[in-house]
Amino acid sequence: MDRNIELKHLLCHRNSAMNSPTRPIDSDIQGDHTLEMKYGERQIAAVKLITFDNPRIGRRYDIHIALPEFTCKCPFSGYPDFATIYLTYVPDELVVELKALKLYINGFRDRHISHEEAVNLILDDFVAACDPLEATVKADFNPRGNVHTVIEVHHSKSTEE
Repeated sequence: MDRNIELKHLLCHRNSAMNSPTRPIDSDIQGDHTLEMKYGERQIAAVKLITFDNPRIGRRYDIHIALPEFTCKCPFSGYPDFATIYLTYVPDELVVELKALKLYINGFRDRHISHEEAVNLILDDFVAACDPLEATVKADFNPRGNVHTVIEVHHSKSTEE
């Protein structure tokens, strides 16, 4: 078997096995054994956005969160894309737990997804989890190929209900 085909087979096999508790590794690269998922990989695979009660329901205030280590893969080339995600929201009854949000964002690392879809999906999932009065997700992607992309999406409970 040609080495390029072997590597392609390994990558496809590895990607299809990412959600299993153990991931088989090609014997040419790691020896003849199975590598357990690391604890961080298990946490990312099992993540859901966790919320808790807003301690100041009725008081309007903004929460600003910056997530500077967002990564995903281009759905066309497979090259990595890097961004800083800025999330600003006005909570209603629920507030998002930050560690769960971090793990959720880390879950995009190996996904082949467009910038536009990633940002819209983050907003949709965030709104579904904590139903804020308002939310804005802004993604500032690092330039690649002389192109710098900034995408911003908004949600407002008063205009979308």
